Amino acid sequence: MTTTTTLVTQGARRRGQPRDHRRVEPIYYWFLVPTLILFTLAITVPAVIGIFFSFTNSIGIGEWQFIGLTNYIALFSDPLVVQSYVFTFSFSLVTVVAVNIIALLLAVALTSRIRLKTPLRTIFVIPMVISAIIISFVFKFLFSNSVPAFGTWSGIAWLEGSILSNPDWAWLAVVIVTAWQAIPGALLIYIAGILSIPGEVYEAADIDGASKFQQLMRITVPLMLGYIVINVILGFKGFLNAYDVIKGLTGGGPGTSTYSIAMTVVSGLTTGDYAYQMANATVFFVIAVLIAVLQLSITRGRNAL
Repeated sequence: MTTTTTLVTQGARRRGQPRDHRRVEPIYYWFLVPTLILFTLAITVPAVIGIFFSFTNSIGIGEWQFIGLTNYIALFSDPLVVQSYVFTFSFSLVTVVAVNIIALLLAVALTSRIRLKTPLRTIFVIPMVISAIIISFVFKFLFSNSVPAFGTWSGIAWLEGSILSNPDWAWLAVVIVTAWQAIPGALLIYIAGILSIPGEVYEAADIDGASKFQQLMRITVPLMLGYIVINVILGFKGFLNAYDVIKGLTGGGPGTSTYSIAMTVVSGLTTGDYAYQMANATVFFVIAVLIAVLQLSITRGRNAL
């Protein structure tokens, strides 16, 4: 694959060349002002207020007193909070791997020489535009009724019971539903990435006798690294905030086996634990920022599109 390697190297060098940095007219910065104002009022100010009250005993209304780090210390001995962190990060890791593998394989298939590529692309992106609550209720019916009925009819014992009632396997249902809705978004990014790869690279690979699998592993994946990084970062960030799918599918159950961090924070706000859950949200925010910084530092210089 000498010719292929040369073309890939040349493409990488072209992407690595410095871009033309042109002067930006000052007027364009003024267009950012409305967005900055809205972001500050809707995101920054509430976040600062929440962090402030995390050091108090406030219940959300009425009088309050400073109690220092009491809420933060209590978090580490709260089994529900610890379990929600374990579940959320485990679920996010499994889901982001599943989503990116499936989406990349589908993107390769939908950009190959097959018939009806455009209709198939349209069908595959439909889950992205459907409400997560609606999707979760539909899958809840399937997991609770249709799948057990099929298991009884076919004599498959492990399908006869609902996976949603099994504390050991309910997380799998959450992964399946979340991935089903998240795959279309990653798919669109991967399709754009594959279409940006010069066709001459694959033609050279064909001349060198490379198989489709070799082309995937030695051409597509290396040249798609930037797109993979984007999908991993966006996916992991989104899955860490999982709430609506879990709320509609399992409600955090059975018991608290599928309780996410977001569900813990929201449920605490309705039970008078405002300051305590603000401390929980602050810790989660710090962890999310550290993960984002780590991801960017690892991929810096290798994710330029």
